[in-house]
Amino acid sequence: MNFNLHDLVLLAPEDFLLGAICAILLIDLFLKPAQRGITHWLSLAALIGTIALILTDHDPATTAFNGAYIHDGIAAVLKVFILGVTAAVFVYSRGYLRDRKLYIGEFYLLCLFGVLGMMLLVSAGNLVMVYLGLELFTLSSYALVAINRDSGLSSEAAMKYFVLGALASGLLLYGMSMIYGATGTLDLAKIHELAAFAAGGPQSHQALLAFGVVFLVVGIGFKFGAAPFHMWLPDVYEGSPTAVTIFIGSAPKIAAFGMAYRLLEGGLGGMQPHWQEMLAALAVVSLALGNIVAIAQTNLKRMLAYSTISHVGFLLLGLANGTPSGYAAAMFYAFAYAIMAAAAFGVILLLARAGFEAENIDDFKGLNQRNPWYAFVMLMAMASLAGIPPLFGFFAKLLVLKAAIDAGMLWLAIVAIVFAIIGLYYYLNVIKVMYFDAPADKSPLVLPQDLPFRWLLSLNGVALLVLGLYWGPLIDWCYRAFSVG
Repeated sequence: MNFNLHDLVLLAPEDFLLGAICAILLIDLFLKPAQRGITHWLSLAALIGTIALILTDHDPATTAFNGAYIHDGIAAVLKVFILGVTAAVFVYSRGYLRDRKLYIGEFYLLCLFGVLGMMLLVSAGNLVMVYLGLELFTLSSYALVAINRDSGLSSEAAMKYFVLGALASGLLLYGMSMIYGATGTLDLAKIHELAAFAAGGPQSHQALLAFGVVFLVVGIGFKFGAAPFHMWLPDVYEGSPTAVTIFIGSAPKIAAFGMAYRLLEGGLGGMQPHWQEMLAALAVVSLALGNIVAIAQTNLKRMLAYSTISHVGFLLLGLANGTPSGYAAAMFYAFAYAIMAAAAFGVILLLARAGFEAENIDDFKGLNQRNPWYAFVMLMAMASLAGIPPLFGFFAKLLVLKAAIDAGMLWLAIVAIVFAIIGLYYYLNVIKVMYFDAPADKSPLVLPQDLPFRWLLSLNGVALLVLGLYWGPLIDWCYRAFSVG
């Protein structure tokens, strides 16, 4: 491989973030516990600086390191949202971590390493780069889930996540090896060119490609948390500290979309009829299992985990379309879900305090009587996740349903609508508990003194309404990334 300075310039956001992580790691070593706020602000500055580098980069779409790294509008949009959502997670989590004596540099550093992995993943132009970015993120996530050493539930969740994650990584690698065996290259652009040729070649190459596609889709399904590869998701959501849950439940879904797009469209676009049917099947199973099982949950974090599975089903509708407009709709849905999930988990963090997690639905009883404003924020989050107009989530669902219909899969859109109606029950149940049930404690809600957290959470809740009314600029940005229209 030939390296040059221009390749490093194209990786300026990743270079800056990596340098910032190393600097923060060294600085944190010399900080006393009372000075831990410095790590928090430095981590936020690193994320904001990386966003600024991405937004000020006007280089045309190109590749670096012999095609291993893709520099284009799609990667830029995905990275900006990954970084922005992670910055919001840091603001939300500060008070929670301090109350539980988890306000340590390791949390911020692991999250930043995970973000770096996600950035590499969405810019991957090579199977090795896909695996490198994926493992950098997942290894950080395993440690994050187990960060609360005093919690047996957290350790159990981390162990399940690690074992199932290792299995999924092995399946993904096996699929990659088959694709390499059939095409003789690891470069996704070359695989795209050679896959169609291999599919019409010797029977052995056809079998390798078919099995390779199956294993790649299985790996993508696991990273999304799609059923039936969802086994890790509810336990990780429930067992992790809520500050970790909000990170794992938001930004990685955007990265998972980027991974799916690079592998399926960038590498295996010529085999679309094969993976399109598999994505449709995953969507149906995810919609059914996620919405039905969520009804029986009493733990709010576990309910939101099954809700995530159902939302993955909707996201897969856009991916299954297999056209630029379908991918843009799926990207828009990933952004919408990340913002909605951040608001929902943000309210859980708001109600949590030392020794009390606010994880059960009953903990929200009478919230409107104790604090009408944050009950309204939770109302916006639940109603938007349910897809009630005119909120943000409604238009996100509408676009992916249109994508499914445009792909000739009207039956899939009907299935999605039916299960979306079933899913209304558990979202409306949370709203009913907040507004119509009597509170166990009628005293006013004691709010944290962290004003940046409260202001950002309020802005997050209002954004769900504002973006529902003015969602045009965001979807236009997604369309421009895929050069649609």
